[in-house]
Amino acid sequence: MMWYDGGWGWGWGGWIVMTVFMVLFWAVVLVGLLALVRHLAGSRHHQQPGSPPPPGEGGWQERRAENLLAERFARGEIDEDEYKRRLAVLREHR
Repeated sequence: MMWYDGGWGWGWGGWIVMTVFMVLFWAVVLVGLLALVRHLAGSRHHQQPGSPPPPGEGGWQERRAENLLAERFARGEIDEDEYKRRLAVLREHR
């Protein structure tokens, strides 16, 4: 006579294996979602406007300082003499 166990032929070993794989599955899904969110959120914060300066010219910070100085001059916060003096100091220290 054949023994029928209702389809649960794996016993406790099957339950343990299924539990481990289910936990691993959800851990992988969660880590994947977190990595995607960090990648998408981080890409906005680390971009700097403009293109990198050509070799031999100033770095990002020097370009940024010159741009800020030009903006202040354009808004009228500083006059032409002060603009030229500060620009000369920035370019002198490259």
